Formats: sequence, C-alpha cells, structure tokens
Amino acid sequence: MINWESIQNEVFELLNNNLPSVCAYHSPNHTLDVLESAIFIAEQEGLNSGEIESLKLAALFHDTGFAISLQNHEENSCRIAADMLKPYNVSSQQLEIIQSAIMATKIPQSPKSKMEQVLCDADLDYLGRDDFYTIGETLFEELSNQNILKNREEWNNLQVKFLSNHEYFTNYSKLNRSPRKKQYLQEIKDWLTKQ
Repeated sequence: MINWESIQNEVFELLNNNLPSVCAYHSPNHTLDVLESAIFIAEQEGLNSGEIESLKLAALFHDTGFAISLQNHEENSCRIAADMLKPYNVSSQQLEIIQSAIMATKIPQSPKSKMEQVLCDADLDYLGRDDFYTIGETLFEELSNQNILKNREEWNNLQVKFLSNHEYFTNYSKLNRSPRKKQYLQEIKDWLTKQ
C-alpha cells in the first residue's frame, strides 16, 4: 500500500523549496490544480482504482523537473519520480506507467492510453475554465521573467497559435472545456485585431 500523504508531502516540500523564482505558472498551485482536475476527469471517464493511483502519482510528479532545470523538465520529472518512489515499493511496471504519462504531457501532447489522455487534459484544464485569464496571467509572467516574451501582443499571438492547435482528448473535456476554449480564442483574436 502506497503512503499517499507522505509522497504528497515530499513532493510539495521539493516544489516549495526548489522551484526557481521565475516559475509563476509552474508552481505548487498548478500541481495541486492538475492533481484535482485529473482525479475529477478520471472519475468522469470511468478509470479504475489502479489507474487512478498511477494517475495521481503522475500528476503529482509531472512538473517536479522544474526544480532541476527549466529545460527538459519532463525527463527530469521522470528521474525525480523514480528516485522518490523507490522507498515506497512502487513496481517497475507502475513506475513505467507513471513516467510514460509524464512524458505524454510534453508539448505537443502525445497520450497513448486513457490515463495519459486524462493527465494531458488535466494539465491544460484551465484553457476552458472560468479562471483562464487569471491562470494565463501567471504563464505570461513566467515567460516574461525568462525573457521569452517582450509584450502582451507577443503573448496573445502565442496564445492564438497554442489554442488553435490544442485539442482535448477525453470526452469530458471535449464536452465541458472545448466550447469555452473556442470562445477565449475568439476573444484573443478580437483583441489582436484591435491593436
């Protein structure tokens, strides 16, 4: 039996103490949001308890790699998951499932299993939610902090490109997130035409 509370505490301790200050979006709050969204979507999609356990672990570890480097964080997240889960007797088969799900979140997302689809949709759940602009603002801040973006126009052009290419995978997210996401895409396009 995996001690979920202990693992969760360790991961949040790692995130709170080691994430670079530029990470305004990839924060402990984001991890918690993805974890909660993943559990909710998994329940809507009928995943079994074993799949949900692996999914929860994948969601928990999916951005821990940012504590090591802003580059290739998915690969680093997989390494951290392997190290931190060793004392918990996670089987090599389960670890492989967790690491595969983490790698599936790499943009462009490439989920192969239902569980991976759920994690990918949970990772970008906010794109079709009420808090789209609030959360988006933290990503704008993070990319600006890294000098990837110079201004809001660049940011909105990036958002148009990203939202135009993004598709949800699960039935739940297609039904409950895609319509709102389309609306936001149109709003951003309208903003750009007025500039």
